[in-house]
Amino acid sequence: MQTDQPGTSRWRTATRLLWSLVGATAGISAAFAMAGPTMSPFLLASLGGSTVFLFGLTRAPAAQPRALLGGHLGAAAIGVVCGQYFGDALWVYALAQTLTLAFMLLSGTVHPPAGANALIMIHAHADVSALWMPVLIGVATLALVAAGWSRLGSYWFAEQTRYPTRWMDRSPPSILWGITDDRGFEETT
Repeated sequence: MQTDQPGTSRWRTATRLLWSLVGATAGISAAFAMAGPTMSPFLLASLGGSTVFLFGLTRAPAAQPRALLGGHLGAAAIGVVCGQYFGDALWVYALAQTLTLAFMLLSGTVHPPAGANALIMIHAHADVSALWMPVLIGVATLALVAAGWSRLGSYWFAEQTRYPTRWMDRSPPSILWGITDDRGFEETT
């Protein structure tokens, strides 16, 4: 069995890290270019957190398409509806955030950066067209770049994780997964 020479492992790690960082730059830049020119960058703030998941935590359930797309679109829709029907009082922000959490937990689409979308939509006084542009266009662009980048990287790094790893994984695996201390609790609704 041949072992790597000292420094080789560090070099490979540094190279893979650099590959991920360049990919993250390409992904967020493409998302901003596709969804951002006519929009305030603030409307795309949640994509920054999604970039961390897609290029840094690629295997996490919260990075998979179900959570990425479902979380962003669901949270944005809740924000639009709450903002349109109730205005922008502080209690509306709290209501929208609570509904977003409930939606994500019940649907298995928890994607933490997307939680901000409900608040962003209320603040922007967004209408339903915001679900298409910037939300869906921005998220889809980011996901497509992540998928392409990971496949391109797998040619050079045999152990490179390809995105997505699991299309429909629930995030979290169960509704009370992060809430309860009961290690035996295995509900999977």
